[in-house]
Amino acid sequence: MMFYVLSWFVVFVLLALWFLAAWALHAVVTWTVANAGALSGAVLDSGALALPEWLAPWVPPELVQVIAQLIAGLGPVVDTVLQAAPALAGVLTVATWGIWGIGSVLLILLGVGMHLLLGFWLGRGRDSGALPPNQPVS
Repeated sequence: MMFYVLSWFVVFVLLALWFLAAWALHAVVTWTVANAGALSGAVLDSGALALPEWLAPWVPPELVQVIAQLIAGLGPVVDTVLQAAPALAGVLTVATWGIWGIGSVLLILLGVGMHLLLGFWLGRGRDSGALPPNQPVS
């Protein structure tokens, strides 16, 4: 009996952790997507993507120029995507909780499987050395 309780306890702890992880990830992603439009031009305009000083002597200047041109060319594309990002918050909510539901069902199925496996294992061990009832001992 204790094995059943222990197995379901493990399943419910995993289910609680799964819920907590989904909730935290949903909160972080929703906040990030909701604020993405405000950050769209700030990173590219501020020069925050500059090469660190300790790395500058090791990188050829031609490579730095090519990367700077690539970033400048991708700037409008990134800006457009970030402006559209707040509209994705609703889709992310549905996707997050849909994946949470699938994971929860799988965890419950894991608990049922462990329950059946324990029943088979404990039932087999109990009957292996016992005599059937109402049998005379010879």
